[in-house]
Amino acid sequence: MNKRFLAVVGVGLVGALAFTASPASADPTGSPTYRTLAGVGSDTTEGVMNGLSQVVTINGVKVIGSYDAFGSATIQTKETGCVINRPAGSGNGVTALVASQDAANGCLDFARSSSNNASSYAGKNLAYIPFAVDAVTYAVRSDSGISRTLSKANLTTIYNCGAGANYQPLLPQFGSGTRSFFLKSLGFTDVADFTSQPNHTCIKQVDATNQPLQENNGALVTDVKQVVPYSIAQYLAQTTSVVPDVHGKVVLGQMDGIAPTVLNTSSSMIRDVYNVVPVNKLGDSTVSQVFVGSNSLVCTNANTIKKYGFAPNASCGDTTLRTP
Repeated sequence: MNKRFLAVVGVGLVGALAFTASPASADPTGSPTYRTLAGVGSDTTEGVMNGLSQVVTINGVKVIGSYDAFGSATIQTKETGCVINRPAGSGNGVTALVASQDAANGCLDFARSSSNNASSYAGKNLAYIPFAVDAVTYAVRSDSGISRTLSKANLTTIYNCGAGANYQPLLPQFGSGTRSFFLKSLGFTDVADFTSQPNHTCIKQVDATNQPLQENNGALVTDVKQVVPYSIAQYLAQTTSVVPDVHGKVVLGQMDGIAPTVLNTSSSMIRDVYNVVPVNKLGDSTVSQVFVGSNSLVCTNANTIKKYGFAPNASCGDTTLRTP
């Protein structure tokens, strides 16, 4: 993989964004109501894709329709029909894209994915197109006594329920790209019944209303013993008010001693994030202009990508990563 960088966010820039940026709106806003390319999926990348949907145009017309992971129970993605259940998270987004492709209904054109889960969709002819770089670390409440300098080995122990009663490990909803990437980085295999497995029964994955925990939502961290995975890009975007700020009272930890808000090339949980497109759509002129190649409209909007806490990806627009 090419060398990748996290975005540099200086104190001055953070301050400026906090006063000048307004949160990206949920679901497509403005004209046209229904866009040529409709996409769903990852919570982690919904903000940046919402931002790109406002600036990426062809002949002056906005073409990206990016629907949030959470909100109303259903969404309508095209002018006629196409009322579907709202997919929450990378896995559910890609699954919805596959369902649309299998039904040949044209309701979805791409999916947002914050992890490479291509192996889960063998035979579905999907291209995972990288466009930005993120990293994951852990978060705890600011009033917690938990160390801000845990290592990956420490986190493995915590999520193996071996760190004792002073820790309450949390996981976001199954299907979350952040969840699956985090668990894989710790050496675990993510499954729907993860917490029923030996050594993982101490993990909590529901909120106070017994609903699955939303990823990258620090407001749901309510106890000083709790530890949760968090996207660094999402945290930066939230705390600079580029997206709705739901970080609550959490702060990011310096996993393995690497500060989460400065440039680094050695994060142990660095990751590419993707837009997933059916291979048979890659030749479509709109899909190609928007997603394919380093000169695509998404890739050439590097300033928007950085505004949302991500770094541009050296392999942006590459279509060689495909489902087996």
